[in-house]
Amino acid sequence: MHPTSSTSFLQSTIRPALVAAATAALVAGCASAPPGPASQPPGSTASQRPATAPAPAAPDAAALEQQRFAKWVADFRATARASGIREATLQSAFDQVQFLPRVIELDRAQPEFTRTVWDYLDNTVSPQRIATGQDKLQQVRAEADAAAARYGVPATVVVAIWGMESNYGGNYGSTPVIDALATLGFEGRREDWARRELLAALKILDSGDIARDRMIGSWAGAMGQTQFLPSNFLAYAVDADGDGRRDIWGSMPDVVASTANFLSRSGWQAGMPWGVEIKLPAGFDYGRADMAVRQPSAQWAAEGITSMDGQPLPEFADGSVLLPAGAQGPAFLVGPNFRAVLRYNNSTNYALAVGLLAQRLGGGPDVQAPWPRNLTALSRSQIAELQAALTRRGFATGAADGVMGPATREGLRRYQRSVGLPADGYPSAELLQRLQQP
Repeated sequence: MHPTSSTSFLQSTIRPALVAAATAALVAGCASAPPGPASQPPGSTASQRPATAPAPAAPDAAALEQQRFAKWVADFRATARASGIREATLQSAFDQVQFLPRVIELDRAQPEFTRTVWDYLDNTVSPQRIATGQDKLQQVRAEADAAAARYGVPATVVVAIWGMESNYGGNYGSTPVIDALATLGFEGRREDWARRELLAALKILDSGDIARDRMIGSWAGAMGQTQFLPSNFLAYAVDADGDGRRDIWGSMPDVVASTANFLSRSGWQAGMPWGVEIKLPAGFDYGRADMAVRQPSAQWAAEGITSMDGQPLPEFADGSVLLPAGAQGPAFLVGPNFRAVLRYNNSTNYALAVGLLAQRLGGGPDVQAPWPRNLTALSRSQIAELQAALTRRGFATGAADGVMGPATREGLRRYQRSVGLPADGYPSAELLQRLQQP
């Protein structure tokens, strides 16, 4: 599910390319001998002197790229045929397949500027999305309640994911999935992944779940109203309306049941919340606020952690403390259901947004502690500078790639401890400036 993930999908700029025609042109250019001189009428001037044929124009880069794409598709088509995909499905999928340059541009794009978690939540858990979601929840109440009874995932959570992934079905992309995945496979940066997803998409077509012209989604190949990748569709999609097809584009029973099944199979525990906002005790070791640090809620409570309203903490067997904005922002205790949402989209901001949106759809509270809105997000280049500065000081972070991964957070925490700061691993402009001082 591409983060998305909240996720508005960019429409691709499509350049048509008929693979069959391009392949034919490629074969003809390689196999055919040049034609002989044309016959001329007797006595004509042309017949009295040798004809000089014009030099053939060199193919431009775009034409060569189309030819290479056609060759890649032809090779993949043979592989898919050997995997058991029916010829009629291959014809439907590839006879009119298009190469989409815009997909490559989007896949290669590395946004320079990042967003703070509160900016992200302002957009994804907005008053408008909450109000719309409450209306949508009533519209699909019967389907969502049936899915909740079968899979143990609350209707509010399923509707929250629906809202995050496609704004409740308002925008789930318009890019043909076959074209997007063929383009990504041909480009090569993620060829193995794209080939697997493309073969999965062919299996969906082969099973008759959806027609090729209705198999649309994001530029990255995520499909339908809750944005399943084809491999996830094969693993988790459900025919809940009993029509013999799994339709996550047009059937709301299938959409909500498939989404609930995904979460259930990803470890969702019925009857448990995703998490709860908490208060941390004085002297708390912020370095332990990490998804990798898990212990029972009773142990966290014994250390002085309490809920905001004074109620007992949820009975997690393996709860983790989450500080999405560092020591200056709100704190949460999250459990296995939060991690199940991470398997849907591996972003803590996304999982937090789903939990909070579901909470609001059910009439629950917003985040109570204030966000540190005085802080600004570091850009990718600034994070790369921070990584390089940490490494120079002996706090290795791995490659200076501008991405705040686990190694960078651990290096930052070790530096923070060394200078007596709260070891929350949160990057800030103040820390960067401090690290850059001689």
